[in-house]
Amino acid sequence: MGKLHTSQITLIVGLDENRVPEELTWSAEDGGIVNEDAKAMLLSVWDSKNQESLKIDLWTKDMPVDEMKVFFHQTLLAMSDTFMKATQDEKMTTTMKDFCAYFAEKLELKKD
Repeated sequence: MGKLHTSQITLIVGLDENRVPEELTWSAEDGGIVNEDAKAMLLSVWDSKNQESLKIDLWTKDMPVDEMKVFFHQTLLAMSDTFMKATQDEKMTTTMKDFCAYFAEKLELKKD
């Protein structure tokens, strides 16, 4: 059996004296990303043993609310695409995308 290749994604969180995130950087060297700045991140992992989702949600204290709204909208759209790839459930994917459109409308997000 050949040697297994591994890939590492690294997140570094700079905290203030109250342990509130001030800086977020991430690296994914296989993707050519090294110490890139970010203002927010959402990470979910599936715990198969306990049949539950575990998550880490972080954003820096200088993350603007208007950008957070766009971040959530784009994340919801990406999750819809991922759901389609994982399940091939076109009906629910369409429902999810309809919600994303509603979400954008209610938040008055600009269309690209």
